[in-house]
Amino acid sequence: MRRMMAKKGSDRMVVVSMQALVALLCVVAAYIEICDAAAVVDVYRMIQYDFQGTPFGSRRAVVNHHASSGLSVPGSDLSRTIVILPIDKVNVTLLNEYLQSRKMLGGLLLILPRNFENGGKSSGESDSEDSDGDQPSDVAALEQWLIHNNIPYPVYFAYSDERIDSVLKDVQFNDAAGRPATASTGGYKLVVPVSDAKKLPSASYTNIQGWLWGLKGDGDIAGLPTIAIVASYDTFGAAPALAVGSDSNGSGVVALLELARLFSRLYANSKTRAPYNLLFGLTSGGPFNYNGTARWLRGFDQRVRENIDYALCLNSIGNADNMRLHVSKPPENLFIKQIYDNIADVAKDFGVTVEVKHKKINISNSRVAWEHEQFSRHRITAATLSGLETAPSFLDRVGGIADRRYSVNDTVVARNIKIVAESLAKHIYGLEGKNIEVFADGSSLAVSPPYVKLWLDLLSRTPRVAPFLGKNAPIIAAIQKLAVHTKDVSLQHDNLDGTFLFYDTIKAQLSIYQVASVTFDLFIMLAVGSYLGILFLVLVITTKGFDDLVGAFRRPPSRKLKGN
Repeated sequence: MRRMMAKKGSDRMVVVSMQALVALLCVVAAYIEICDAAAVVDVYRMIQYDFQGTPFGSRRAVVNHHASSGLSVPGSDLSRTIVILPIDKVNVTLLNEYLQSRKMLGGLLLILPRNFENGGKSSGESDSEDSDGDQPSDVAALEQWLIHNNIPYPVYFAYSDERIDSVLKDVQFNDAAGRPATASTGGYKLVVPVSDAKKLPSASYTNIQGWLWGLKGDGDIAGLPTIAIVASYDTFGAAPALAVGSDSNGSGVVALLELARLFSRLYANSKTRAPYNLLFGLTSGGPFNYNGTARWLRGFDQRVRENIDYALCLNSIGNADNMRLHVSKPPENLFIKQIYDNIADVAKDFGVTVEVKHKKINISNSRVAWEHEQFSRHRITAATLSGLETAPSFLDRVGGIADRRYSVNDTVVARNIKIVAESLAKHIYGLEGKNIEVFADGSSLAVSPPYVKLWLDLLSRTPRVAPFLGKNAPIIAAIQKLAVHTKDVSLQHDNLDGTFLFYDTIKAQLSIYQVASVTFDLFIMLAVGSYLGILFLVLVITTKGFDDLVGAFRRPPSRKLKGN
């Protein structure tokens, strides 16, 4: 009886020992495969969208590959590699050749300089100091290439910092030494643990409008002539979470808000209220053929549309020395000539030249290059005041990643606001040809630089790609401050037309792991296995005896079956 109990006790001891050893082996194996992340950084995924059923942008989101520092590293399996490239080192031609040759790539991580917000210059560095002045244009060219191609692998953006720089330096050193990261050699592994992007159910937008009602005569106030001041507020770029559009069209939005503030002071007093209604419109869908503007105009009452004298659209007015007035009607048209003369006359006092740029509308082509063209299609006289010389191409110059706060000059924005304000005052108060300054510096009607700066700062840190905003986005609530200066503010919610389809996942976290080679893993596994095997033998011998150990591996004698 005691012998049986001792045997059972020793058997239980062996079982417990085996369970402990198996658990230890699993822990060691897991430790070899999984290590602490060397860095965890925020990354911004490239846009993924379909246009008229054709796929564009980055079509994958999941990342789980080793890192490399280039597209031509010897010995590197690029189909299982994430290539890390500083954005100013990207060769678009080489990248395009790689894509067109249908070569596979594990993914692309583009590093933005840490001083990117300052235009690539360190704090305190002036424009005259030695710096890469071509960086914004190079980034814009890369962005256009990314937007207009179907890229079958994940593409992410990240800001440079000490962790990223250290990893990239190590990867570059190993690649140069002929030791690219692979499963057999080890190295850095990049992981973005997200699921593949899903289609957004609908891409919505929001238009905002407010009125300043003119001096009422004998008739209905709604029958007064109207001037519309309009600016599109949303953006588009290669990375939706980075598309803040400081100049295009943050500067236009700021100008509209300041103009509403200035004229609200005049219209607050019946003695200084003009016999004109002023309509302020913040429209959405600008990058998407000014889709929101078209819907906004279709929602107008026929009487409102007929009473609009003209519409002035503001676009990218934040950094140009001179201005352009883009029109659809010939410059000789009396209404266009009046708009131009008033603006040019005021601009001359500031040493600014205003040039008329005439571009006819192609009725057979549904695409419009400027916002005023949507007004022209409804037979409303309109023009766009902009620092841009030529019409942007499709999805170009609409607030991409290169359009940052440094691209806007506060002084230029304030100057252009005053030019528009004075020219508008000349028209509605009948001051043409008179040397009267309504918004004089230092007066209560002066343009407010702090107000301009406050709004520029806010818009320059707020991405505004319409499909990712939603109706209750904080920035939409912020620009509804238009209600502070205007009356009868209303919002129009609608969906973009079906030509565009967008996908989610625009921001994620990237984990960077430093992993050992497979050879090292196997060596460790063999060493640990040998140790555990010896430990197992020692435990069995000490608890059950050598004979029992040998018996466990001895083949049991076969039993012969007796015949019937």
